Amino acid sequence: MQLLHDLLPLLIFFGVFKAQGIFAATAALIVAVVVQTGVQWARGKEVSRMALGSAAAVAVLGGATLAMGDSTFLQWKPTVVYWLLGGACLGSLVVGERPLIERLLGAKVRLPRPAWVRLNLAWAAFFLALGGLNLLVAYRFDLDTWATFKVFGLLGLTVAFLLAQAPWLSRHMIDDEPAEAEGA
Repeated sequence: MQLLHDLLPLLIFFGVFKAQGIFAATAALIVAVVVQTGVQWARGKEVSRMALGSAAAVAVLGGATLAMGDSTFLQWKPTVVYWLLGGACLGSLVVGERPLIERLLGAKVRLPRPAWVRLNLAWAAFFLALGGLNLLVAYRFDLDTWATFKVFGLLGLTVAFLLAQAPWLSRHMIDDEPAEAEGA
């Protein structure tokens, strides 16, 4: 259910884009993200920094798209977010005690420090590559192709990257279940 909640603004964007074009879709995306964030906050749930940053990028770059009548601003949004995430991963290796990925997953996965660093570097490279790939599609293909890539391609690549790591990470998952006493 949470996944659908998280994807809802993207699906709204894509549906409105197909029906009414980029500017109506941009306005719908801004409204959907603001409503989504507001509902989460009103329910007393913590709104993550990543969600707030993404919402701010949608508001600023989507607003610029509407104000200037130029879709380029919105097309840059995924790149800005991915490059900020990649930069945060890299920066966390210099600032702070733990890599960003360890801070996010450390409660569920036990890894030695070198493995956390490698995993963090892999995510940093992945985010930086996705940002570049988004620009490649935005500048080399038409708007319809970019919108489809933004909604389904970037999401699909992220899921594939995550799934590729799953077998390795699963070997290091922390079991929340207490061990059963022998002979009981």
